[in-house]
Amino acid sequence: MTKNDGGLVDFYKISYFCKLMVKKLFFLTLVLFSMAACKTQLEKVRTSNNPELQLSEAYKYYEAEEYAKAKSLFELVVGSYIGRPESEKIYYTYAYTSFKLGQYVSSAYYFKRFSETFPNSDLREDSDFMIAYSHYQMSPSFRLEQASTKDAIEAFQLFANTHPDSKRLGEANDFIDELRRKLEKKAFYEGRLYYDLGNYQSATISFKNLLQDYPESPDAEEVRFLIAKSSYLFAENSIASKQEERYNTTVEDAERFIRKYKQSDFSKEINSIKKDAESKLKEIRNE
Repeated sequence: MTKNDGGLVDFYKISYFCKLMVKKLFFLTLVLFSMAACKTQLEKVRTSNNPELQLSEAYKYYEAEEYAKAKSLFELVVGSYIGRPESEKIYYTYAYTSFKLGQYVSSAYYFKRFSETFPNSDLREDSDFMIAYSHYQMSPSFRLEQASTKDAIEAFQLFANTHPDSKRLGEANDFIDELRRKLEKKAFYEGRLYYDLGNYQSATISFKNLLQDYPESPDAEEVRFLIAKSSYLFAENSIASKQEERYNTTVEDAERFIRKYKQSDFSKEINSIKKDAESKLKEIRNE
């Protein structure tokens, strides 16, 4: 290849590269222009001072599932329609935009406001359900603080009391059961944590409170076993002057378990705990 041939190849390479860059810049400009046009259209509506246009576009964005845009327009018009027939649907749809955006604190608030403002609305039943369902969406893992879980239970119970003939009553009750089970798991987790940390007195109290609050718990057998075992370990680690009383409590807890569960995977260990506690009591009384 001659020197001139090499120069020609370099020229074609540079030319191809330039054409490629021009194409990319063209498409990038087109995309940016389209984005700017969309933004301009929304901004035109937002700044139009035309509530009818803003409302019409808000519903269009909502139907297109562009909830952020819809919400921005509903926020502009909701005040303009207070006291007018359109306000009911506006406020209801506005509450739903918050829910669709995952803004559950806001949706719970706005659905509640809707139910209070339009108590006789045909949409009231769904709004009351959505108050509870918004709180349900905020309910965290059972290991975390459960304020939202309790709020959801309370809201679903209020829904059930307010709408006893609702077709969604079964659904609401299912949610209540699910949420109560989460609180129950939280109580078990806390009791087990006390137990694993060697805080046997607190573990015993926590497990007994669990049974009081959730007597039909599917974990009741294990919980009663852990009550007896925590009671035993608490007695074992107590000062001498407190041991007799606490071993007596252990025997009572163990006997209560044995009476309730004739056949159990914990039977062997619970009998051993009872026997050992009784042996310790004999030693204490013979001293």
